[in-house]
Amino acid sequence: MSAASATARPTTSTAPIPFPIARRTRVVRRCAAELEALHGEPALVYWRSECRKLAEELLSLGCDDAEMRLQVLDFQDEVQAELQRRQEARSLQENAGTA
Repeated sequence: MSAASATARPTTSTAPIPFPIARRTRVVRRCAAELEALHGEPALVYWRSECRKLAEELLSLGCDDAEMRLQVLDFQDEVQAELQRRQEARSLQENAGTA
């Protein structure tokens, strides 16, 4: 959970609450894999596009702007954590191969 979502306050809105996008493991892993394969401007374009799509989906489901932003920030944190896990796993494999 990001610091942004930790400060979120419950609302009394009757709008449906979508499944948190940061918990959509398949989407997080797919984005991390794509970002590993892309570099520079193509990576930036891809990342912005994915975040925009998720933001639009949340807004279409009835999230307000503040909730949408929190959800996208949480998603970004999870993708970053996945990229770090992948790098650590590769480092461990490389070190195991040289030992």
